Amino acid sequence: MRTRDSRAPGALILQLLLFALVFAVVAAGLSRASDRVADEGMRVAEEAVLRAAVSCYAIEGAYPESYEYLCKNYGVAVNEDKYIVQYSVFASNIMPEITVIAKGGAE
Repeated sequence: MRTRDSRAPGALILQLLLFALVFAVVAAGLSRASDRVADEGMRVAEEAVLRAAVSCYAIEGAYPESYEYLCKNYGVAVNEDKYIVQYSVFASNIMPEITVIAKGGAE
């Protein structure tokens, strides 16, 4: 007498498809979470530079001429391995344009 697996081939295929579906959903969720963490990192870095620029304006009466000045004198620390900080000044009494961009492949 031969023993036969009680599961039909169709049931095994269904289980494999269910596993693949669960795996795909989990992978997509992790990807979205990673994207949100990267976006939050850029937002926090941009806010740090902005707060330092406003502090400089309040203390010195002018916005700083460069991002480097903020780093040196106001303790701004952005992970420059991950982000590029674009700091553009028009005039010392006008808020500078501050943009933080993720470097390619940094995440």
